[in-house]
Amino acid sequence: MELHSLKPAKGSTHRKMRVGRGRASGKGKTSGRGHKGAYARSGHKHKPLFEGGQMPMARRIPKRGFSNVNRQVFAPVNVATLNAFEAGTEVTVELLRRAGFVSGNWDGVKVLGNGELTKKIVVKANAFSATAKEKIEAAGGSCETI
Repeated sequence: MELHSLKPAKGSTHRKMRVGRGRASGKGKTSGRGHKGAYARSGHKHKPLFEGGQMPMARRIPKRGFSNVNRQVFAPVNVATLNAFEAGTEVTVELLRRAGFVSGNWDGVKVLGNGELTKKIVVKANAFSATAKEKIEAAGGSCETI
């Protein structure tokens, strides 16, 4: 069997329906659009959320709260994760990405205090929790906010 000889299974494909080609075709006259109205006209686009003049669901339901468009979302990295690096290493956001501890599209990295740190390392991240800072400094390392 060669690529050029592949064909769809018998009966699995259908010819395109040619609308507006006479009454005998099954889709003549109004061509399946019904009588009058916006949907019967040429050029009509169905707008998203349009419900035929009825108040749309997006406007009917109550709105609450506030969404901050400028909010920053940080990737979480625990202190226990930092044990994977050698003692004396300068751990940066780029190094965390290369090691596979941070992936995806984030605004930065925040080091959290879950777990224990046994090595002296320098950590450069966007944010630190108070317990993470304590544990890193207790192990003899240092924290730098970038």
